[in-house]
Amino acid sequence: MKYCFDELTNRRGTNAYKWDSCLDEETIPLWVADMDFKTFPGIIEVLKRRVEHGIFGYTKVPDAYYQSVTNWFGNRHHWHFPKEWILYTSGVVPAISAVIKAMTQPGDQVIVQTPVYNCFFSSIRNNECEIVSNPLIYEGQTYHIDFNDLEQKVANPKAKLLLLCNPHNPAGRVWTKDELMRIGEICVKHQIWVVSDEIHCEFVYPGHTYIPFASLSEEIQHHTITCNAPSKAFNTAGLQIANIICDNEEVRQKIDRAININEVCDVNPFGVEALMAAYTPEGAEWLRQLNAYLLDNYHMVQTFFQTHLPQFPVTVLEGTYLVWVDCSVCRIDSESIMEHLLKHKVWVNEGLMYGKEGEHFIRINLACPRQRLMQGLERIKEGLLTL
Repeated sequence: MKYCFDELTNRRGTNAYKWDSCLDEETIPLWVADMDFKTFPGIIEVLKRRVEHGIFGYTKVPDAYYQSVTNWFGNRHHWHFPKEWILYTSGVVPAISAVIKAMTQPGDQVIVQTPVYNCFFSSIRNNECEIVSNPLIYEGQTYHIDFNDLEQKVANPKAKLLLLCNPHNPAGRVWTKDELMRIGEICVKHQIWVVSDEIHCEFVYPGHTYIPFASLSEEIQHHTITCNAPSKAFNTAGLQIANIICDNEEVRQKIDRAININEVCDVNPFGVEALMAAYTPEGAEWLRQLNAYLLDNYHMVQTFFQTHLPQFPVTVLEGTYLVWVDCSVCRIDSESIMEHLLKHKVWVNEGLMYGKEGEHFIRINLACPRQRLMQGLERIKEGLLTL
């Protein structure tokens, strides 16, 4: 079946955070990381049937749910694990917060690789831990890991966790096996746990391969807690379902306790049904076509910037649908750039929210119909050229 991603959906008036946060209805939002595409039709169909039942009480997660998760990662990503390793919760951010609560004490250090997803910072602070940055090296319009710095940070006795973003938001990296193995070896050596956020794992472009961090080796698996969800891939964040995968029963019990303490132990029936509908061969085909469309969007962004804004380098995009643009030529902070672009009726993310290393960058969400993306790019051009 051929799926269409060119439909100009109207999300205003649906309480969409991305669209209804701006009172100016002419502004194009290219910020919040959800997509302006309707989800996989198979999900819509199962949700229609569930709605028709008319009763939405407390939800028991069935065995078929766990089977869907294990089959999907086994067949699609060659990562095999039993259903007993899975804990469900309402989202990847609540999952990360629960893991930090379970695995640390106030004052412990949690390492992040900046620039990185902004909610990592709040999850660490909310658990009264210290944020320690292992800054990524920006070179040649891409990012690399500073392994010497990483080992120095990991060797600190106060360091308890490394939050890994795999694939990385906002740098757009899909970490290679060699890079992941080196991270694993360093963390195993110093006996700290890796919490791997793999929510963007389905967005990987030709020439790159997503590798589940826990699949690298049995030893690395024993030091890894993986957080994932179908929400990014299938545009279902509002349905609130995610999974934590860990092979250590004692650690799972600690995390389960933290999930209950944080009151994110209950999920809704729609999230459960959506995951089971998404993790199917038909869902995989929809994703294949979506990735091809997003790759074309990225190429359009590349060409547009090279043609009209060559002084603003676009970081190489290996995965995710989030483009990271270097605006250091402007010599002003990213918040000021974002506010200036708002005056030109386009909303992007300021890079500073991802750590001080993002101070001169902006993040652009390209997961929208091509016509809308081009309108947004034209407004970005007008804005950047008048700074």
